[in-house]
Amino acid sequence: MDAANWKIQCVCDACAVLFGSQGQTKYLRVPRRIRFLPNFRLTDDQWDGLLIPIAMAFLFHSSRHGKVVALYPSPAGPVESQLTLESWEEIASSNPELANMQKDVEGLLVYRVGSAREHFVVPIDECFALIGIIRTQWKGLSGGSTMWNEVRTFLAALKERSH
Repeated sequence: MDAANWKIQCVCDACAVLFGSQGQTKYLRVPRRIRFLPNFRLTDDQWDGLLIPIAMAFLFHSSRHGKVVALYPSPAGPVESQLTLESWEEIASSNPELANMQKDVEGLLVYRVGSAREHFVVPIDECFALIGIIRTQWKGLSGGSTMWNEVRTFLAALKERSH
């Protein structure tokens, strides 16, 4: 991952071996670990404080911006939220597992559609895979049943792969 330009250059194992994320190159290795967080603490007021207009987002520490950035999916691609640092700090202090996220390459995936309250720490490429599903499958005003089924299938696969 080229963090300065927000570009994933290559995802093959051979290239991944070359980049150890120790800062020797401008590229960072995207981790493969996925962690489902069934005991994650996030109140509705905290979520509202993040100023994310939909019920799904990906939050990560961005070296490029020097802060936590929140992206949410849309039919046109990722949209950056105007996240306030105070809101994030309150959530992070309630959830110590967030301190272990690797900057630029993994973050918190939040899914709060309907009654669902699911939280994961995932590699950044998984976030963009989810955004790709939404972008390519969206139909009509609400996304359509096919798109929502694809999203649920994606999240179920994340749970199966989590450690």
